[in-house]
Amino acid sequence: MKRLSIVALLLVVAALVAGPARARKMTFVRDAEVEHTIRLYATPLFEAAGLNPQTIDIHLIKDDRLNAFVAKGLNLFIHTGLIIRTETPEQLMGVIAHEAGHIAGGHLARLRRRMDEASTTAIASTILGAATAVATGRPGAGVAVTAGGQQVARRGLLRHTRGEEAAADQAAVKYLDRVGRPAEGLLDFMRILEDQTILAPGSQSPYVRTHPLTRDRLAFLRRHVKTAHPDDPEDPAYEADLARLHARMRGKLMGFLQPPGQVLDRFSGDDPGIMGRYARIVAHFRRDDLDRALDGIDALIAAHPEDPWFHELKGQMLFETGNLERAAEAYARAAELAPRSGLLHLGLARALVEKGGDKRLDRAVTHLEAAIDHGERRNAFVWRQLAIARGRLDRMGAAARAMAEAALLRGDLGMAKRQVEKAARKTPESGPARQHLEDLRHRVKRARREKDGG
Repeated sequence: MKRLSIVALLLVVAALVAGPARARKMTFVRDAEVEHTIRLYATPLFEAAGLNPQTIDIHLIKDDRLNAFVAKGLNLFIHTGLIIRTETPEQLMGVIAHEAGHIAGGHLARLRRRMDEASTTAIASTILGAATAVATGRPGAGVAVTAGGQQVARRGLLRHTRGEEAAADQAAVKYLDRVGRPAEGLLDFMRILEDQTILAPGSQSPYVRTHPLTRDRLAFLRRHVKTAHPDDPEDPAYEADLARLHARMRGKLMGFLQPPGQVLDRFSGDDPGIMGRYARIVAHFRRDDLDRALDGIDALIAAHPEDPWFHELKGQMLFETGNLERAAEAYARAAELAPRSGLLHLGLARALVEKGGDKRLDRAVTHLEAAIDHGERRNAFVWRQLAIARGRLDRMGAAARAMAEAALLRGDLGMAKRQVEKAARKTPESGPARQHLEDLRHRVKRARREKDGG
């Protein structure tokens, strides 16, 4: 292949999912549509749990095993294998509701104690690093960042007690009831896990090992499903919309993460549905059959011209094959339709930066700043792209400040300090730019003290 659809861009921190004694490396996947759909599922559940959705970061891990877990700093990690395996929105919502129960129940405090007892401070930075140091290059599901580092993982580190699991189940069904979602999805998922319990420990999914399943938990869920009365009645149109979103998400991930030939064989019928159509488009793209991929996505756009994610996928395919002008047009339409998606602004800005020219670079700066404002402030790659665009426009002070932000996120404190010093020579003595510079200087000093143990 001329191109890798899964691109490892930055080595940052160690992994910590329960598993072998040696650490597993985690690959984080970024995709605007998938993240939007997961947020759509998670936001009402977090609110039902009394949590602020904006304070909880959601991360997708490229791993075909069933798993999801919460960790330090209000982070929810979901394996792509879990998303692909769940056949209904309710199954994935049930898992998210369960994990929200762990957060609301204060179970993360126990995890922190286990870290302290094991003297694995690197593990804490690993989890936090996943939230703060992920830098991506492409905004589609073909974009990923590999995390690796010290060999600090411990079997069962994230393992919950049976009491915590039961409490999280009880909380989960309460949240699901409050938002009008049936708890059958969580029960269905537990039945999938039940099949895993008969396997040897090394063959079980990480979810079974870290979330012990018991007959009492299954009995509780069965009783609740029989007697539950969710607060809001189900709306058939809404149910159909959710089912389509879920099918699209699964199809897109299959297309990017599974072998293209396998995907095309699986969805070889005349009417594969939206999941199969989406998966086939991506599989053709990954096989360098751009014409068939574009024909497929153009057909979806013709049927759904107001769908930002179809335009985004077209933009990604065109960008990765060097069609920068057309890619910018597709991304511009996507960002117009979903202006609060930072990743869509990033996709457009990348095409503009690559194409070059002062007018395009000016537009790129605007969209990179929009990406920062809409969720990508902790994305080092965005700041680096902003530095490049500003530098090409001869805005050297602003470029140095952006480079300092990127270096801070990567943990390169020496580079951050040098860029702050460079920016100081190019930044006015007063105004917002100087305030940003002084904030950067303070954050660099604080990070150096923390690194030195002070």
